[in-house]
Amino acid sequence: MLRGVGLVMTAVLAFGATSMATALGKMEGNIDAVDVTDLLGDVPVPTSTDPSDPNAGQAMNILLLGSDQRDGENAVIGGDAAGMRSDTTIVMHISADRSRVELVSIPRDSLVDIPSCTMPDGSTSSARRNAMFNEAFAIGADRGGDMASAAACAMKTVMATTGVPLTDFAVIDFVGFIKMVGALGGIDMCIPTVMRSSDAGLDLSAGQQTLDGSTALAFARARKGVGLGDGSDTGRLGRQQEFLSAMAKTIFEKNLLTDVTGLVRFLDAATESVTASPNVARPANLAGLAFSLRSISTSNITFTTIPWAAAPSDPNRVVWTSEADAIWDNIANDRPMLSVDEAPADPAVDQSTDAGTSTGNDPAAGGTPEQPAPATTDAAAPPAPEPVQTKKAGKEAFSANDVTSTCG
Repeated sequence: MLRGVGLVMTAVLAFGATSMATALGKMEGNIDAVDVTDLLGDVPVPTSTDPSDPNAGQAMNILLLGSDQRDGENAVIGGDAAGMRSDTTIVMHISADRSRVELVSIPRDSLVDIPSCTMPDGSTSSARRNAMFNEAFAIGADRGGDMASAAACAMKTVMATTGVPLTDFAVIDFVGFIKMVGALGGIDMCIPTVMRSSDAGLDLSAGQQTLDGSTALAFARARKGVGLGDGSDTGRLGRQQEFLSAMAKTIFEKNLLTDVTGLVRFLDAATESVTASPNVARPANLAGLAFSLRSISTSNITFTTIPWAAAPSDPNRVVWTSEADAIWDNIANDRPMLSVDEAPADPAVDQSTDAGTSTGNDPAAGGTPEQPAPATTDAAAPPAPEPVQTKKAGKEAFSANDVTSTCG
């Protein structure tokens, strides 16, 4: 009898493994795999011998990009427009021991030096100094004409300005975002106030809400309107982080990291309309990574925006403060990103000012910059040469455990 039970169990497990392999095989075509190695030069590559997780034992730094590409289905959602821009950029660090996931948002209006970028045909773009960060993605898209060029130029810019070695990238467009939220059955959020934006198609009442894919996209895109604060891009980043936090909690509440069948079902739906580097484009790799994170605490999934100040050259643009250096160095060396004590306050900066109110926007994207309120300085102290506002990363960072999805 025991032998018979053993044979039955073996058959069931074998059938399950075969079904899983078949399901993962069908998912291979969901993600558009784009290899940018030739466009970047030397980049880290997985060296793990664990077939279930090629990235086991290694820290991963993945550049997450939200593209406003507006062709095909995306044009129906956002309106037809030429070109591609990366209005959302997040560096996601996954620690080698899989105990931490840290996500750092980069304001699109950050002024950075964009290096020369190589295109598939061997041509190169000119390096640009003091340019808006999201121009890097657009330069690659315009010059190279494809997603590989756009992603590679954005990656090259991040690595040059942060010192963080990026292992991978993933780009999601409007359609992919909607499908990802739909695969989770919507995301529960407590909306603190009425939020309306005619530009983004957002109309939310205050209170407990379950955001479907289209509403979630409008919530993530909205910048100007009722209940949306000062209309700045940095203010929008905060809402995007809160949404991603709520999404992470939903994934844990549904036990998707331990429910293999549920995980495969989610990945099958969530990975449509996503472009990524080959390492993360393989569903088997994603499943292995998800399984390796099954024991992580939501308190160790941390979000922040890189510390910034209004740019001296243009108050509608931002520059990173010295505090950013410590965060990037920690990430590059696989340390908790906020493990170093904050640097002493800069006497030239008014510490009574709240996080910056930069509302700089790319005129080509239809934005209308607004002048932020000048910083208040102590009359007895020498006046600051430029209006400056600071953002303390240590105070602004929060974990997925800190954001409640229910009201009351």
